[in-house]
Amino acid sequence: MPETALRFSKMHGAGNDFVVLDLRDGAPPPSPTLCRALADRNTGVGCDQILTIEAPTSRDALASYRIWNSDGSPSGQCGNGARCVAAWLMRAGATDAARFELDSPAGTHAVEVLGEAHYRIAMGVPRFDPAQVPMAGIAPQALMYDTSLPHIGALRFGAVSMGNPHAVIEVDDVDAAEVARIGPALQASALFPDSANIGFAQVVDRGRIRLRVYERGVGETLACGSGACAAVAVLVRAGRLDRDVAVSLPGGELNIAWPDDTAQVSMAGPTAFVFEGKWTR
Repeated sequence: MPETALRFSKMHGAGNDFVVLDLRDGAPPPSPTLCRALADRNTGVGCDQILTIEAPTSRDALASYRIWNSDGSPSGQCGNGARCVAAWLMRAGATDAARFELDSPAGTHAVEVLGEAHYRIAMGVPRFDPAQVPMAGIAPQALMYDTSLPHIGALRFGAVSMGNPHAVIEVDDVDAAEVARIGPALQASALFPDSANIGFAQVVDRGRIRLRVYERGVGETLACGSGACAAVAVLVRAGRLDRDVAVSLPGGELNIAWPDDTAQVSMAGPTAFVFEGKWTR
């Protein structure tokens, strides 16, 4: 991709912020170097991820999207990003339908327009099989896993794939959680050969949790949509939550529903346009 005159939109969903690029004309995706430059909060635009909107990969989808972390690595899923892509396409006049579909690296997702810049996304069925997360050296599947990390000690966590790998640690007080210490240590563990997003969840009651997420390739983020889905799925399965849950993150609130074990998890939440720009470096 030419690194001059690159037009972009800056958006966020509950504080999880993105640089959005329109590549529906078939232009190639940004290089890892360009992703890192765009994402730099001191010398670039600044964002958690870069989203590329591209031609659909399935017959009935409106468009597809891919996700590039701030370190230039690709990601399999981003729930907040999916909502922003939906809002971007609506504003661009690609559709005025109340329901449509989007393709992502993790599959095809139904989108419902809720109004007032809110969207609901079908995020797929949680996968708990250790081989699908993926986790290494783990068998059989369990509700929770125990490990010990150097300089940290014993940890108990749940693990799930929402199209990308997640570990979820229940904590008594999310404000006091050692996110910046435990997050990267668990990501680097041999248990997660592809790393993982590490969520720290505090159960407020059966219908509400507070959540912080140390995101793979990004660091701590103000919100993580797939992380919210993962936390709810893990804690529902452990008997800690009901199936319709408000998730309070540092950047805002998401509503997560998982009707039954065989159903897709749905995520509803806000989107916002911040500004439009042109990258000329």
